[in-house]
Amino acid sequence: MLKLYNTLTRKKEIFKPIKKGQVGMYVCGPTVNGVPHLGHARQQISFDVLRKYLKFLGYKVKFVSNVTDIEDKIIDAAKKKGISIEKLSKKNLKSHLEDYKEIGIQEPDVRPFATKYIKQMIELVSLLEKKGYAYLVKDDGVYFEVSKFKDYGKLSHQNIKKLKVGVRVRNTEGKKNPKDFALWKISKPGEPAWDSPWGKGRPGWHIECSAMSKKILGLPFDIHGGGQDLIFPHHEDEIAQTEAGYGKKFANYWVHNGMVNVDKIKMSKSLGNFKTIRDILKEYDGKVIRYFVISNQYRKPIDFSKKALDNAKAGYERLKNIISEIHDKGTNSSYLKKFEDAMDDDLNTPRALQVLWKLIRDTKAKGKLGTIKKIDEVFGLDLLKKSKVKIPKNIQDLINKRELARVKKDFKKADEIRNKIKKLGYGIDDSKKGVVVRKNELK
Repeated sequence: MLKLYNTLTRKKEIFKPIKKGQVGMYVCGPTVNGVPHLGHARQQISFDVLRKYLKFLGYKVKFVSNVTDIEDKIIDAAKKKGISIEKLSKKNLKSHLEDYKEIGIQEPDVRPFATKYIKQMIELVSLLEKKGYAYLVKDDGVYFEVSKFKDYGKLSHQNIKKLKVGVRVRNTEGKKNPKDFALWKISKPGEPAWDSPWGKGRPGWHIECSAMSKKILGLPFDIHGGGQDLIFPHHEDEIAQTEAGYGKKFANYWVHNGMVNVDKIKMSKSLGNFKTIRDILKEYDGKVIRYFVISNQYRKPIDFSKKALDNAKAGYERLKNIISEIHDKGTNSSYLKKFEDAMDDDLNTPRALQVLWKLIRDTKAKGKLGTIKKIDEVFGLDLLKKSKVKIPKNIQDLINKRELARVKKDFKKADEIRNKIKKLGYGIDDSKKGVVVRKNELK
């Protein structure tokens, strides 16, 4: 049985869906103020694997992941670039979708855009105001009164009285409490604006996900996911406004992936170690990035470094090469069970990967190809897909000379050239369709 670590309860729990055989899952998607970075890669891969494993277990999954296309960061970024918010959002979203495709991310079943759900957001803010949880600060916006929601802090496990107002919680003149957060903001001149009972304005960041997830999945739903950096204040605020407004539990399982470091230091633009997915794709295949992420348990911090990625590249290529030599079809129930046992333990992908390595190296195991195919339905590493090898000119010249020797039936010379090619890190196989070239790991 699948066990997931629930941030809400701080323990691993047996996963039990609300509706038998069905899973409703909402994962906070990107705020498209910039191009995707390694934090996005880590989150996207982690929840893509969870989604695919739920399908592997036989669940019908409705996977929702939004696009935040209206938010302070987007407005600020558009102003700096001197372009419209719509143009910036569209351009950056294109980069996100292209890069996600490179790392093997499956498109969500539903991808809601925040700007398309303004009506639902206004309805929720109105509901909160009616129930006494929200108040208007003139010429500023509508705020959620945190002290009215008794369970505030239950997700992040923080004591509300000891909570310090800092970078993540802005103080604004007129707020009843510095901890209160914005539900609706009165728009300034030149900013996007929608008509509302409080004047022309735009939604606060937190209200977006609450309104969209409720509209699409209903309440409660099974799994709400995102990065650990979203636990507070974003997910904490989502819970408060959703449960206060709708009077229902929000989600049963809160799943969060770990943070990203670069060379053992937290990734940050201010520190100059900010890496985009595109930066890494210049040197590494998208599946290598995916292999590297899967090699780490999703809740633990992950450290991107050249050495770590080089090791992942070597491991991935070696794995593919060994698998390319396997021709034993069918499935192996024993190894599939070991794979499931690892994945059932809060998606222990490093252990599951070890099961795969053990399988391909087990000379006595039967039914390898079918088992690899099943495992790769979850990992998404294209393990059975033939890799296109870029052949250097010197290798191609040797291949041509070998072919000439074979035509002349000089098989001794052909074997000598094959060995020379092998020493240079390439393997060749003769097939009915011609010579098949693969890159070997140099010893």
